[in-house]
Amino acid sequence: MRLLLSAFAPELGPLAGAPPAGWEIATVGVGAVSAAAATAALLVDRWPEAVVFLGTCGRYDQRLPLFECLWASEAIATSLEEVNGRAYRPAIERTRWASTLSGPLPNHPVAVPPAITLTREGASLMASVAPAEHLELSGVFEACRLIGTPCGAALVVVNDVGPDAQAQWTANHAEGSRRLVERLKALGLFEGA
Repeated sequence: MRLLLSAFAPELGPLAGAPPAGWEIATVGVGAVSAAAATAALLVDRWPEAVVFLGTCGRYDQRLPLFECLWASEAIATSLEEVNGRAYRPAIERTRWASTLSGPLPNHPVAVPPAITLTREGASLMASVAPAEHLELSGVFEACRLIGTPCGAALVVVNDVGPDAQAQWTANHAEGSRRLVERLKALGLFEGA
């Protein structure tokens, strides 16, 4: 059995009520801490052979078009304060997690800040880290690393990071999630599980 995760049910798109054969679905909550705890609990309860996370993300600049579907090659825990040089992490703290499951979409690193970046200036600075922002991946990837479960994530860009992000996300997240699931189906991700 494989496990298909999302922060909340709407990001599973049309799979929310009907998971593919050989897959189970679950939600892990919003934010890296909730996602890490919920993912760890699911892993020790269900022991899946692999985990795939589905979600939405925001783009920092024009490198990724709206509704672009991507495979997160790496989750990078960071913050605007770190990028600005006003904060740092202890050298022994893990801040990067590579995907351990290959996927059928273009690979891109994803920044995972502790909160949504609100300004265009902040988005411009964060663009030096990755082209996209997402809130849960470092938690999901860390839980999978600790248990030894291969994991990956497919995301869809639904908003520009900055002051209009919430309105864009609200308008686009359902359609983006639908498009992501349809793209993954067309590429055969859910077959043979």
